Amino acid sequence: MESLSIEQARKLVLLAQHLPSLKKDSGGPAATRSTIEHLGYIQIDTISVVERAHHHTLWNRNPGYKDEHLDKLLRKHHIFEYWSHAASYLPMRDYRFSLIRKKAIASGSLKHWYTPDPKLMKFVYERIRSEGPLMAKDFESPTISKGGWSSKPTKRALEALFMRGDLMVPYRINFHKVYNLTERVVPSDLDTSVPTPQEYARFLIQRYLQANGIGQPEEITYLQKNNTRELVTRTLKEMVLNKELIQVRMGDENYYTLPASLDLLNKRLARSRLKILSPFDNLIIQRKRTSKLFDFDYTLECYLPETKRRFGFFSLPVLWDATLVARMDCKAERKQGLLHIHHLVLEPRIRKIDAFVDALVKELRSFAVFNTCNTIKVHNTSPAEIKSLLEKEMAA
Repeated sequence: MESLSIEQARKLVLLAQHLPSLKKDSGGPAATRSTIEHLGYIQIDTISVVERAHHHTLWNRNPGYKDEHLDKLLRKHHIFEYWSHAASYLPMRDYRFSLIRKKAIASGSLKHWYTPDPKLMKFVYERIRSEGPLMAKDFESPTISKGGWSSKPTKRALEALFMRGDLMVPYRINFHKVYNLTERVVPSDLDTSVPTPQEYARFLIQRYLQANGIGQPEEITYLQKNNTRELVTRTLKEMVLNKELIQVRMGDENYYTLPASLDLLNKRLARSRLKILSPFDNLIIQRKRTSKLFDFDYTLECYLPETKRRFGFFSLPVLWDATLVARMDCKAERKQGLLHIHHLVLEPRIRKIDAFVDALVKELRSFAVFNTCNTIKVHNTSPAEIKSLLEKEMAA
């Protein structure tokens, strides 16, 4: 079994994730589509303390990314919305693999968080069938609160139909979903056959390893249901025997990889280029994996009570020199054009402080523009002396 050093493993993973991006030229919707197809999904999130996660993740890989790219790709049916490990944009070419979950929810073998209301579901479905695309606000019904979340029964019915595959979201308006019948959204020439369990397992393996370089069964099946891990583990072993995959060892851990992925080790990694990551970025979404590969324990603290936060409400991981070296609690006040850095916390292992500050300031200027800000205000840093270095570099 071939061995990888931690440095080699990190390089392989980062290059597979297209981070930091080597692109200098602006890329249009086609480049954004290519990124989504390579990564396999882009997580959608509503938090807008800084630019939303789906835009942030794509911008970090396509410097020419614009918010309207996603809308164009949705309306042209190159991508679609559904569930990966969370709500996501997915390549339309992979549509048939979403049918596994949809069929399971429709049959009742996999539970959805809303209890189905068949009568109401039929009502909203028939309205869309007769009237065309509709939003939740087009239906009148009282709001129901449960567990701290509020929603209307008709919204729940729409989401139940969406999750079981009867409805899709062909586009959004001001980030609100527009629903339409699935047969009106899916391209007529698309393969819509339901994959066999074996096909599904191979799909999960190949897509994950393509985007992430190396992987373990529990990573490949992250938040999957219905005993998927057992099937994937068995399929991984079969693919190794067939020489479709190889096993590599890093420290005390065994990983699987595609044979061609090892060629990435011969490519250049833009180590000096710094990237400020979204908390939902594909690179770091699995926190246990992030800790093992990058020695970086990360928690998104906006979900914690204020008294339990160590780093801030919305602290963003900072990638530089082929590893995760800092976290930065930010907030964009777009109307004022002001990007706040409430707290920048460096990892103790950083040694090249001047080089780091230089790289951070370069990226902060781009990040501010991406967030429609023209001014950056640094409030606190740890260590404290970094603040003056940052301010001096930004003033230069």
